[in-house]
Amino acid sequence: MRHGLSGLVGLLYLGITTGFRLRGRYWSWRMETALGSDRSTWPSAAERRRSFIAYGAWARRLRLAARER
Repeated sequence: MRHGLSGLVGLLYLGITTGFRLRGRYWSWRMETALGSDRSTWPSAAERRRSFIAYGAWARRLRLAARER
């Protein structure tokens, strides 16, 4: 996986900043905007894991780019 380690680091940082409240406001909003509110239309668990890691990698790149400015 191309984004593996970077994605996990990004997700770890997001987890720390949100206090690991995975059912909290941010993560509930994130899940609904990314996957929709109808769970029957969600992709498979494997595809969701891949997309979460890709999101973590994107969030990490974004944070690093903001720090460079």
